Amino acid sequence: MPADELTRDDVLKVAQLARLSLTDAEVGAYQAKLAQMLDYIQILHEVNTDDVEPMAHAVEVQNVFRRDETLPSLTPVEALANAPKTDGRYFLVPQILDH
Repeated sequence: MPADELTRDDVLKVAQLARLSLTDAEVGAYQAKLAQMLDYIQILHEVNTDDVEPMAHAVEVQNVFRRDETLPSLTPVEALANAPKTDGRYFLVPQILDH
């Protein structure tokens, strides 16, 4: 749809889909803004993309995997050393749920 054909009803339909409640002044303002966006998209349609492969990301993305290895970790005593409250075996935290 050319931007100059964008109607008030089109703006109200988009607003309804987006669950927006617009005033009359906002409808006019959004009509102009949506028309600008459609004009810009029309410019993008003029770019020749015949030799361009479709892609999911603008840059190549790779997962970084590492071996699943057991590494040294803190002992229970070391883990509890900086805890504000402990019973010597567990962290003690304030109760947040009722019984």
